[in-house]
Amino acid sequence: MTRTDTSRSKSPLSDQEYTPVVPSRGTLIPLSAHDVTLDGGFWGERQVVNANATLQHCLTWMEQLGWIGNFDRVAKGETGPPAGREFADSEIYKLLEALAWESTRSGGGWADEAFQALSARVVAAQQPDGYLNTRFGGPNQQPRYTDLEWGHELYCAGHLLQAAVARARDVPDDPLVAAAIRLADHICDVFGQDGRHSVCGHPEVELALVELARATGNPRYLHQATLFVQRRGRGTLDGGETPAEYFQDDVAVRDAKVLRGHAVRALYLSAGAVDVAVENGDDDLLNAVRDQWENTVAARTYLTGGMGSRHEGESFGDDFELPSDRAYSETCAGVASVMLSWRLLLAGGESKYADLIERTLFNVVATSPDSDGTSFFYVNPLQRNQAGIEAALDEPSPRASSSQRAPWFEVSCCPTNVARTLASLGGYIATKDIDGLQIHQYINGHIETLLPDGERIELTMETGYPFAGEVAVTFKSESTREWTLSLRVPSWARGRATVDDGSGARLIDGDVATVRRAFSTGMTVRLSLPIEPRFTYPDPRIDALRDCVAVERGPLVLCAESIDLPGGHHVRDLAVYSGGGFNSKGSDLTTVSGATGCGGAEGWPYASHTEDGVRLVGQLEVPLSPYFGWGERGPSEMRVWLPIARP
Repeated sequence: MTRTDTSRSKSPLSDQEYTPVVPSRGTLIPLSAHDVTLDGGFWGERQVVNANATLQHCLTWMEQLGWIGNFDRVAKGETGPPAGREFADSEIYKLLEALAWESTRSGGGWADEAFQALSARVVAAQQPDGYLNTRFGGPNQQPRYTDLEWGHELYCAGHLLQAAVARARDVPDDPLVAAAIRLADHICDVFGQDGRHSVCGHPEVELALVELARATGNPRYLHQATLFVQRRGRGTLDGGETPAEYFQDDVAVRDAKVLRGHAVRALYLSAGAVDVAVENGDDDLLNAVRDQWENTVAARTYLTGGMGSRHEGESFGDDFELPSDRAYSETCAGVASVMLSWRLLLAGGESKYADLIERTLFNVVATSPDSDGTSFFYVNPLQRNQAGIEAALDEPSPRASSSQRAPWFEVSCCPTNVARTLASLGGYIATKDIDGLQIHQYINGHIETLLPDGERIELTMETGYPFAGEVAVTFKSESTREWTLSLRVPSWARGRATVDDGSGARLIDGDVATVRRAFSTGMTVRLSLPIEPRFTYPDPRIDALRDCVAVERGPLVLCAESIDLPGGHHVRDLAVYSGGGFNSKGSDLTTVSGATGCGGAEGWPYASHTEDGVRLVGQLEVPLSPYFGWGERGPSEMRVWLPIARP
């Protein structure tokens, strides 16, 4: 959905669009989360679970473990070792951001009360000069900013700024907003042009500073974010045996060709770089990040949209290094990928960014929490060869050790990241420009907004997506002029999707279905997307996937689970016939013809001849279900990519 650039002046805190990203210029204008209401359906149901269960769950765990109590201790001037890891403060801040989004979405209530109570404890710990961190600078603690590589001080600060911006867009005079401004001023004093020329080991403060600049109208914060992006890649961090690439400190941002190193760090930095580029009109920097996104998607991204193929360093691997069973694909990297793609979509309007957002939301972000919203995956591999054991319910789990979702982790960045993403999801659904409205993600819900010229639009969206391919957009307002409704056609549906505005269905060959007219109340536009199952084949350069095939249905990646297999078969024994058809049984189960195999020579997993290597010993229908729901029914083996059976 490419449009002409529209520069926009932004108002101060009292007149903010309520949405995660508010650039002052770009191709598309984000809709306020106030303008988009999710009502049931796939994402609406998850948003309600997030509000009713996940937020309280996170609050309870962090209170129980003493992470919130760290702020009380600092406020009282008490000594003693803080609870949790060096980045525990950031989890409280991400929860505050989630509570801020949810408070406005649901009209206050418990979320607003919880926000005020929790933020008051945070603000009480702030130092007179604006510094705020529970692990550094106090009695018997390391001095401030003495461990920029691993201390996460600026990273934590960034998450506080983001929480404050979320609050400011609805309650501008909140005490947390004032605390965040004092903290941002402190950071500018310490790390400004005449201050310390260094960066944080974990990027995050960059994008937060830009958003605070947008929210307050203070260019000082944009300038500081620009400095941090410019300093990255100069080797200012000393990670000891950890290479500079891990911190993205090996190559300047505008000179890098692909995302590398720690995946979450790389994606947060890129999101901040896009923000800096957009606000400064720096097309060279923006194009550099676009190229990095394209190269990363082309060679370093999983079928699910997951990023990060190495457990070591939670990092990207080399091009086409995408093993299924050792995939890290951290949930937080999925959230960060959505944040980066959304910024690039707003900047340039290309549908490929919304395509990746959809893929990542359905197959990474939705996969992490269970249906109750109280257990989570930290990592998201595409294959598990052992069923594993149930995670402990009363103590934090090691982040990547279990094949089951866990209620909490020693490093619990993912639950709070999921919480803030789901709470703010209405801000990622649609955009507008002078020409009309663009719908990027399909939900059950309601949209009401004004175009830049004041044209009012009100509509409802009804769909069974992602399990059904029909999307009905019904207008509740009368147009005063012609404008264009744009509906994204996912890449897998191009050439097969149809749109009908009442004058008959027409086939859509491109990446967007457009209807231009003066819309009348009661008129319905119907988009039909083909969501029947399809085989997906890997690039032959992905060594780990040669002679394998996956099955997708609409935007959903499917997988085989051992709990569904007859006869106690293991998922590693399966093979499927890629030339056959599918048998879909409702929205939850698809079967494909397959077989089980076993090795050749006894006691040796290799053979001299192909026919000796694998013997197909049993024909069966292989049940496949959506990857996002795997592990919900108890310990299970799981596999996305299945070997192709040879007749």
